[in-house]
Amino acid sequence: MTKEDYLSGQVLLIDKPLEWTSFQVVNKLRWEIRQAFNIKKIKVGHAGTLDPLASGLLVICTGKMTKQIDSFQGQIKEYAGTITLGGTTPSYDLETEVNESFPTDHITPELIRETTKQFIGEIDQFPPVFSALKKDGKRLYEYARAGEAVEVKSRRITIEAFDITAINGTAVDFRVVCSKGTYIRSLAHDFGKALQSGGHLSALRRTKIGDFDVSNGLSIDDFIANLPKE
Repeated sequence: MTKEDYLSGQVLLIDKPLEWTSFQVVNKLRWEIRQAFNIKKIKVGHAGTLDPLASGLLVICTGKMTKQIDSFQGQIKEYAGTITLGGTTPSYDLETEVNESFPTDHITPELIRETTKQFIGEIDQFPPVFSALKKDGKRLYEYARAGEAVEVKSRRITIEAFDITAINGTAVDFRVVCSKGTYIRSLAHDFGKALQSGGHLSALRRTKIGDFDVSNGLSIDDFIANLPKE
């Protein structure tokens, strides 16, 4: 692609690695594009955050295509991941340590599959307190990390599919198709509770956003390697 292509607007599919924030990916790509084409300024943004502990599809828009970010963000998303039963964490994932343990002896594969049905369709979901949502000008995770209690309001979301793909002891692999605004960490937490136990998200990968598929995505290194060199 040429300098003009990036400025006029491109949609880039990036396979985000673990431990990178979505913001870091955007900054890295913007810097690399500017260096490759000697551009002083170019708009680059992403169409939907992925947590640092999640990998997978990031839709990155450049130039005039950044105006389409809202429409991409509103599209249906698909994830694959693992819920670990028997323990909860304050962040609902592995960012924080397990803070409470629960029995799992009563949980059968049949119960696991039956319980997914409670989450299909339109449901009210409480976002994790360890999230980037804002309340009174501060992000929720700022309150959480400071040990301050904060009231979080539920949000109406839609789960179109919640399939169990494998069960290995307390590790439950799943595939979820859901609407914008769904927190898979909250789904993992609520799923554990619905099983009369506890649960947290131990792995997550975003595989699709609308018609965009991570199988067509590039790693950050591959994207950089494809840019022209001086």
